[in-house]
This record gives sequence, structure tokens and C-alpha cells, in this order.
Amino acid sequence: MGTVHARSMDPVPMHGRDLGVHPDDLEVVEAQQEPKKEVLENKDIVVQHVSIEGLGRTKEDYLGYEIAEVFSAKNLIDVMRKSHEARMKLLRLGIFKEVEVLIDISEGDDALPNGLDVTFEVTEMKRITGSYNTMVGNNEGSMVLGIKLPNMLGRGEKLTFQFSYGTKETSYGLSFFKPQPGYYERNLALNLYKVTGQFPWSSLKETDRGVSTELNFPLWMTDHTLKWEGVWRELSCLARSASFAVREESGHTLKSALSHTMTIDTRNSAILPRKGALLRINQELAGYTGGDTSFLKEDFELQLNKPFLWGSVLSASLWGGMIVPIGGQLVSIADRFYLGGPTSVRGFGMYCIGPQSEGDYLGGDAYWAGGLHLYTPLPFRTTRGSFADLFRTHFFLNAGNLCNLNYGEGPHAHLQKLAECIRWSYGAGIILRLGNIARLELNYCIPMGVQSGDRICDGVQFGAGIRFL
Repeated sequence: MGTVHARSMDPVPMHGRDLGVHPDDLEVVEAQQEPKKEVLENKDIVVQHVSIEGLGRTKEDYLGYEIAEVFSAKNLIDVMRKSHEARMKLLRLGIFKEVEVLIDISEGDDALPNGLDVTFEVTEMKRITGSYNTMVGNNEGSMVLGIKLPNMLGRGEKLTFQFSYGTKETSYGLSFFKPQPGYYERNLALNLYKVTGQFPWSSLKETDRGVSTELNFPLWMTDHTLKWEGVWRELSCLARSASFAVREESGHTLKSALSHTMTIDTRNSAILPRKGALLRINQELAGYTGGDTSFLKEDFELQLNKPFLWGSVLSASLWGGMIVPIGGQLVSIADRFYLGGPTSVRGFGMYCIGPQSEGDYLGGDAYWAGGLHLYTPLPFRTTRGSFADLFRTHFFLNAGNLCNLNYGEGPHAHLQKLAECIRWSYGAGIILRLGNIARLELNYCIPMGVQSGDRICDGVQFGAGIRFL
């Protein structure tokens, strides 16, 4: 909860264990006893003053929204609770290293008998900070170096430069973040970036240079992101043995796209939840604001988690998506869907399901994938709260399909095609949760429904990432 200090209003003990002095050793001096002030849990109080000490470049009006609720407290417990909530809001802004709270009785000419003063003692972050850390993506890792200018203009703004070097991707970018005063969840972000990635399953190398702007805001129980992105993409072959279909996709393209994402997330953890649900729906429209590629792309993610017997968790997931070209243009290999691997349909190679040419996987226009999972604690645990609590045993059943569609055939033909040649797999393994950042899986997989051209991983398969089917 942090540190909340409150001055005691009880009289100081004059003898006994609390003082450590025998009463016979004391010289009694008669004095008029001051009237005792009491603030009880159920007694009405008034918060007269709320102040913030330690401010430098931060504007006071920006913080007024975060501490306003403290004035509405009606008793001491309410003051402590609302002060703690205000402290967490101040820390969430990312502009303070430390925030302490001091609750004291009011003093001065205007002090009321039941009045309280609340003081927040803050320590601002330095004007410029650096960071070094590692990051885990979907079956890849990277080293990240960053330079950050927090609270640049005094109202929560943040300018960040970040360089990332990974096993499959290298990137650097500059971003500016601006929250709305009083509503931190409503914020605007501007990004300028360059990303170079390698996709060995397609013998493809892609370099993106782009700019984007994002608007994030909550609406009722949902979180929304509106985004515009303009990116200059350079596609090239990763190996000399790349197929003709991949070589045909090589070259420069310009993409301009509008997208919207809606998320409802009630899970208690994003990495290994025990309860709750997730619904994420994303739409992307490319070509409407320019560029030389045009399509409409829809995809969704659904996950349900429910506690089961003896501390186990039953989880079900469903993914799906479809991309429709506009104006008769072909969809680029960089925009299609990919399926397979330790983070989706286990037992198959990474993104090695569906259309392929000479061993290079080209992605598809539509896909679906579903999973049923049972997570259980490790057997024979001796104590709770130990290192073993980071591990879970895992039993799973996955299925899915990825294909290209002929959009002149109609929805019934599309559904029939997605229902044909279903790949599926089952198995068991062990999961390690890395805090609330990522998770590692070591599974024994048995792939089924294998089609011609699919690449399988029959037996032990290792996976690392943040998003799993």
C-alpha cells in the first residue's frame, strides 16, 4: 500500500512499558491538561487542505485531478483509503520515483476540531533517464536500450527513443506520449520508426520506415485504439533459394492504413490467467488514405478462463480473421495471416501451415484457430508461495486452418473451405511464468490432420512469448 503517515492524537504514556521509566523516579508537576482531540473511525472529519510537496517542473493544475477525491472523505479510514488511491494515481503517471502520504490534524486560525490536512511528498524523476532490458516476443528475444525524457513539458508528456536488437528483428524509434489531464487512459501517441525483420519461414526480409499516430480511450467497459499508419516497406529475399513467388513480392510498397481495436479484458493476468475473459476485435482499412495497397482486414481473439478442481484452470481460446482485397489488387505477403507454431497450433512449425511454394510459406486470406487447455499446479508441492508456484503443468488440444479464398464463390463456400483439411494436435507440457511479462512452454506435441506441405514438430517443442492460443 505504500507508506501513509498519521500523527497520533492519544496522550503520551507517562509510565509503564511504553516509556520504560518507573513512576517513583518521576517528579510530578501539576499542569493543566490540554483537551484531547479524537478522530475515530466512525467520527465525521473534514479534509481542509491537500498539498503536494517536492514539485519542480510539474504543473500543479495537472495533479489536481488525481488528488481531488481526497476532499470527499468523511472519516479517518476513508481518508486513508482515498489517499492511497490518489498515491497510486500519482505513481501511475510515470513522473515520480516516490510518493509518500502524511495525514495530520489541521493547525492554524481556520483549523476545525475535526479537520485534517493531507500532504503528498513526491520525488520527481530526473529530466532524462536511460534503461537497458531484455524483451521476449513470440518465439524470439531482444535486447532493448532506451532513453526517456519523462514529464518533458510538466503535464505528463513523455519523449522516448528506443533501440532494439533481436534474434529476428532490429528496430529503433522515437515516440511522443501525451495523456489527457485527469484521464490518463485517454492519451495520444506519435511514433517515428524503422524496423527490419527476418521471416525465415517465408525466406523474406522486410524493412519498414514509417510514422503513426494513436488515440487511446476507454468507453464504458471497453478500451479503444484508433490508429493511422503510413509506412514505406521494402521486401527482399532472405536466401538465394527463395521461391519465385517470394521473389515476385520483392520490392518497395507504400501502405497507408486506418485501424480500430476494441478490447474487453477482465482477466486477472495477461500471461497466465486464473479467471476472466478477453475479447479483442481489430479492423484495418488500407488504401483509403493513399498508398499502393488496398484491403479490408478483420480479425478477433476470444479467451475464457475458469477455475477448476484442485487449483487447476480450464481455458478456451478462439482466433479468426479474414482479409478482403479492394479494387482487384493482390494482398501483399506482408499483410496476410500466418498460422502454426508453439504459440498457436502446437506441433507444427512456426507459421508453417497453409499455402506454400517450394518450401516458402506465403500466408493466407482467412484463418481460424481454437484451443482447449487445462493448467494445473505442479504435483507434490510441499509449500505454497515457493518457486514452484511459477510453474504449471499443461494439457492442450489445438485445431485450426489457414487458406486462400475465391471471393466470387460466396460465404457458404468460404466456410466450407475453412472447415476442410483441419489441422489439430494434442499434448502436454510444463509452463514457466516470467512475472507478468512473458511465459515459456516446453511441450510434447502430437500433430494430427497434417496436410501436404505442412511442416511439423513431432515431439518436444519449445515456445516463448506473450500471446498464446
